[in-house]
Amino acid sequence: MRVPLSVRTSDLPVRVASAAVMLVVAGAALWAGGVWLDLFVGSVALACLAEFVRLVWRAARTAAWRAAGTAFAALYIGLAAWSLAELPVGVVLGVFAVVVATDSGAYFSGRTIGGPRIAPSISPSKTWAGLGGGMLAAGLVSFAFFYSNVGDRAFSIMGLVALVAGAGLAILAQMGDFFESWLKRRAKMKDSSNLIPGHGGVFDRVDGLIPVSIAAALLWFKVHP
Repeated sequence: MRVPLSVRTSDLPVRVASAAVMLVVAGAALWAGGVWLDLFVGSVALACLAEFVRLVWRAARTAAWRAAGTAFAALYIGLAAWSLAELPVGVVLGVFAVVVATDSGAYFSGRTIGGPRIAPSISPSKTWAGLGGGMLAAGLVSFAFFYSNVGDRAFSIMGLVALVAGAGLAILAQMGDFFESWLKRRAKMKDSSNLIPGHGGVFDRVDGLIPVSIAAALLWFKVHP
Protein backbone atom coordinates (compact mmCIF):
# COMPACT_ATOMS: atom_id res chain seq x y z
CA MET A 1 0.00 0.00 0.00
CA ARG A 2 1.37 3.41 -0.93
CA VAL A 3 1.75 5.76 2.02
CA PRO A 4 0.17 9.22 1.44
CA LEU A 5 2.68 11.98 0.83
CA SER A 6 1.32 13.96 3.82
CA VAL A 7 2.15 11.06 6.12
CA ARG A 8 5.56 10.40 4.60
CA THR A 9 6.59 14.06 5.02
CA SER A 10 5.01 14.61 8.45
CA ASP A 11 8.46 14.52 10.08
CA LEU A 12 9.83 17.21 7.76
CA PRO A 13 9.52 20.19 10.19
CA VAL A 14 11.34 18.29 12.95
CA ARG A 15 14.00 17.07 10.52
CA VAL A 16 14.54 20.58 9.16
CA ALA A 17 14.78 22.11 12.63
CA SER A 18 17.27 19.49 13.79
CA ALA A 19 19.27 19.84 10.59
CA ALA A 20 19.39 23.62 11.05
CA VAL A 21 20.80 23.24 14.56
CA MET A 22 23.39 20.73 13.37
CA LEU A 23 24.41 22.99 10.50
CA VAL A 24 24.83 25.96 12.86
CA VAL A 25 27.00 23.95 15.25
CA ALA A 26 29.07 22.43 12.44
CA GLY A 27 29.34 25.82 10.73
CA ALA A 28 30.56 27.46 13.93
CA ALA A 29 33.20 24.77 14.36
CA LEU A 30 34.36 25.18 10.76
CA TRP A 31 34.48 28.96 11.12
CA ALA A 32 36.44 28.76 14.38
CA GLY A 33 38.77 26.07 13.03
CA GLY A 34 41.80 24.91 14.95
CA VAL A 35 41.20 23.22 18.29
CA TRP A 36 37.45 23.94 18.15
CA LEU A 37 37.07 22.02 14.91
CA ASP A 38 39.18 19.20 16.31
CA LEU A 39 37.01 19.06 19.44
CA PHE A 40 33.85 19.01 17.35
CA VAL A 41 35.14 16.24 15.09
CA GLY A 42 36.37 14.28 18.11
CA SER A 43 33.06 14.58 19.93
CA VAL A 44 31.06 13.47 16.91
CA ALA A 45 33.48 10.60 16.31
CA LEU A 46 33.20 9.34 19.90
CA ALA A 47 29.39 9.50 19.85
CA CYS A 48 29.32 7.73 16.49
CA LEU A 49 31.74 5.07 17.69
CA ALA A 50 29.61 4.36 20.77
CA GLU A 51 26.52 3.91 18.60
CA PHE A 52 28.39 1.79 16.06
CA VAL A 53 29.71 -0.54 18.77
CA ARG A 54 26.24 -0.77 20.30
CA LEU A 55 24.87 -1.93 16.95
CA VAL A 56 27.71 -4.42 16.54
CA TRP A 57 27.09 -5.95 19.95
CA ARG A 58 23.39 -6.30 19.23
CA ALA A 59 23.97 -7.71 15.74
CA ALA A 60 26.82 -10.13 16.47
CA ARG A 61 26.19 -13.44 18.17
CA THR A 62 29.71 -14.41 19.20
CA ALA A 63 32.53 -12.73 21.10
CA ALA A 64 34.82 -13.07 18.09
CA TRP A 65 32.45 -11.21 15.76
CA ARG A 66 31.86 -8.55 18.40
CA ALA A 67 35.59 -8.01 18.78
CA ALA A 68 36.10 -7.88 15.01
CA GLY A 69 33.19 -5.48 14.57
CA THR A 70 34.43 -3.22 17.36
CA ALA A 71 37.92 -3.12 15.83
CA PHE A 72 36.49 -2.29 12.41
CA ALA A 73 34.30 0.45 13.92
CA ALA A 74 37.32 2.05 15.59
CA LEU A 75 39.35 1.90 12.37
CA TYR A 76 36.52 3.11 10.13
CA ILE A 77 35.48 6.04 12.28
CA GLY A 78 39.05 6.81 13.34
CA LEU A 79 40.14 7.18 9.72
CA ALA A 80 37.22 9.51 9.00
CA ALA A 81 37.97 11.64 12.08
CA TRP A 82 41.66 11.82 11.16
CA SER A 83 40.73 12.79 7.60
CA LEU A 84 38.50 15.66 8.73
CA ALA A 85 41.11 16.85 11.22
CA GLU A 86 43.96 16.82 8.68
CA LEU A 87 42.20 18.21 5.61
CA PRO A 88 42.20 21.99 5.03
CA VAL A 89 39.09 23.70 6.37
CA GLY A 90 37.99 24.64 2.86
CA VAL A 91 38.10 21.01 1.76
CA VAL A 92 36.24 19.90 4.90
CA LEU A 93 33.55 22.46 4.09
CA GLY A 94 33.30 21.00 0.60
CA VAL A 95 32.99 17.48 2.00
CA PHE A 96 30.16 18.56 4.31
CA ALA A 97 28.45 20.39 1.46
CA VAL A 98 28.61 17.38 -0.86
CA VAL A 99 27.15 15.05 1.78
CA VAL A 100 24.38 17.49 2.72
CA ALA A 101 23.57 17.96 -0.97
CA THR A 102 23.45 14.18 -1.44
CA ASP A 103 21.07 13.71 1.50
CA SER A 104 18.86 16.63 0.50
CA GLY A 105 18.74 15.75 -3.19
CA ALA A 106 18.02 12.10 -2.43
CA TYR A 107 15.37 12.92 0.16
CA PHE A 108 13.35 15.32 -1.96
CA SER A 109 13.71 13.56 -5.31
CA GLY A 110 12.97 10.20 -3.71
CA ARG A 111 9.87 11.52 -1.94
CA THR A 112 8.67 13.42 -5.02
CA ILE A 113 9.36 10.89 -7.77
CA GLY A 114 9.34 7.59 -5.92
CA GLY A 115 9.76 4.63 -8.23
CA PRO A 116 11.79 1.42 -7.94
CA ARG A 117 13.76 0.82 -4.76
CA ILE A 118 17.48 0.05 -4.85
CA ALA A 119 17.65 -2.55 -2.09
CA PRO A 120 14.27 -2.91 -0.35
CA SER A 121 15.50 -5.66 1.96
CA ILE A 122 18.14 -3.32 3.42
CA SER A 123 16.69 0.19 3.11
CA PRO A 124 13.10 0.25 1.79
CA SER A 125 12.98 4.04 1.46
CA LYS A 126 15.97 4.37 -0.89
CA THR A 127 14.99 4.65 -4.56
CA TRP A 128 16.93 4.98 -7.80
CA ALA A 129 15.29 8.38 -8.28
CA GLY A 130 16.63 9.44 -4.89
CA LEU A 131 20.12 8.27 -5.80
CA GLY A 132 19.95 10.19 -9.07
CA GLY A 133 18.79 13.34 -7.32
CA GLY A 134 21.55 13.01 -4.73
CA MET A 135 24.19 12.52 -7.43
CA LEU A 136 22.96 15.54 -9.37
CA ALA A 137 22.89 17.78 -6.29
CA ALA A 138 26.33 16.63 -5.11
CA GLY A 139 27.81 17.05 -8.58
CA LEU A 140 26.51 20.59 -8.85
CA VAL A 141 27.81 21.49 -5.40
CA SER A 142 31.22 20.03 -6.23
CA PHE A 143 31.31 22.03 -9.45
CA ALA A 144 30.25 25.19 -7.58
CA PHE A 145 33.16 24.79 -5.13
CA PHE A 146 35.54 24.23 -8.02
CA TYR A 147 34.19 27.27 -9.88
CA SER A 148 34.52 29.47 -6.78
CA ASN A 149 38.23 28.63 -6.67
CA VAL A 150 39.20 28.83 -10.34
CA GLY A 151 36.59 31.11 -11.89
CA ASP A 152 36.11 30.93 -15.65
CA ARG A 153 38.62 28.09 -15.91
CA ALA A 154 35.99 25.88 -14.24
CA PHE A 155 34.33 25.50 -17.64
CA SER A 156 36.95 23.04 -18.79
CA ILE A 157 37.73 19.35 -18.54
CA MET A 158 38.62 19.82 -14.86
CA GLY A 159 35.21 21.34 -14.24
CA LEU A 160 33.66 18.19 -15.68
CA VAL A 161 35.95 16.13 -13.46
CA ALA A 162 34.70 18.07 -10.41
CA LEU A 163 31.11 17.42 -11.45
CA VAL A 164 31.71 13.70 -11.92
CA ALA A 165 33.72 13.47 -8.68
CA GLY A 166 30.84 15.00 -6.74
CA ALA A 167 28.41 12.52 -8.25
CA GLY A 168 30.80 9.68 -7.42
CA LEU A 169 31.10 10.83 -3.81
CA ALA A 170 27.30 10.82 -3.64
CA ILE A 171 27.33 7.13 -4.54
CA LEU A 172 29.91 6.53 -1.82
CA ALA A 173 27.74 8.42 0.68
CA GLN A 174 24.77 6.23 -0.22
CA MET A 175 26.94 3.13 0.25
CA GLY A 176 27.76 4.32 3.75
CA ASP A 177 24.04 4.79 4.36
CA PHE A 178 23.28 1.29 3.11
CA PHE A 179 26.02 -0.19 5.28
CA GLU A 180 24.55 1.35 8.41
CA SER A 181 21.02 0.33 7.38
CA TRP A 182 22.22 -3.26 6.95
CA LEU A 183 23.86 -3.17 10.38
CA LYS A 184 20.72 -1.77 11.99
CA ARG A 185 18.63 -4.54 10.46
CA ARG A 186 21.06 -7.12 11.79
CA ALA A 187 20.78 -5.47 15.21
CA LYS A 188 16.97 -5.17 14.89
CA MET A 189 17.10 -1.43 15.62
CA LYS A 190 15.33 1.37 13.74
CA ASP A 191 17.92 4.03 14.63
CA SER A 192 21.41 3.95 16.09
CA SER A 193 20.00 6.02 19.00
CA ASN A 194 17.37 8.70 19.62
CA LEU A 195 19.82 11.51 20.32
CA ILE A 196 18.80 13.78 17.41
CA PRO A 197 15.05 14.44 16.95
CA GLY A 198 13.88 13.40 13.50
CA HIS A 199 17.25 11.93 12.57
CA GLY A 200 17.89 9.19 15.13
CA GLY A 201 21.48 8.99 16.30
CA VAL A 202 24.78 10.55 15.34
CA PHE A 203 25.73 7.50 13.28
CA ASP A 204 22.44 7.86 11.38
CA ARG A 205 23.40 11.41 10.48
CA VAL A 206 27.05 10.86 9.51
CA ASP A 207 26.87 7.39 7.94
CA GLY A 208 27.45 8.90 4.50
CA LEU A 209 30.02 11.43 5.70
CA ILE A 210 32.39 8.73 6.98
CA PRO A 211 33.35 7.08 3.66
CA VAL A 212 33.26 10.40 1.79
CA SER A 213 35.72 11.92 4.29
CA ILE A 214 38.12 9.01 3.90
CA ALA A 215 37.90 9.15 0.09
CA ALA A 216 38.36 12.93 0.08
CA ALA A 217 41.51 12.61 2.19
CA LEU A 218 42.92 9.91 -0.08
CA LEU A 219 42.29 12.09 -3.14
CA TRP A 220 43.60 15.26 -1.52
CA PHE A 221 46.85 13.80 -0.20
CA LYS A 222 47.45 12.01 -3.49
CA VAL A 223 47.31 15.37 -5.29
CA HIS A 224 49.01 17.30 -2.44
CA PRO A 225 51.54 14.84 -0.92
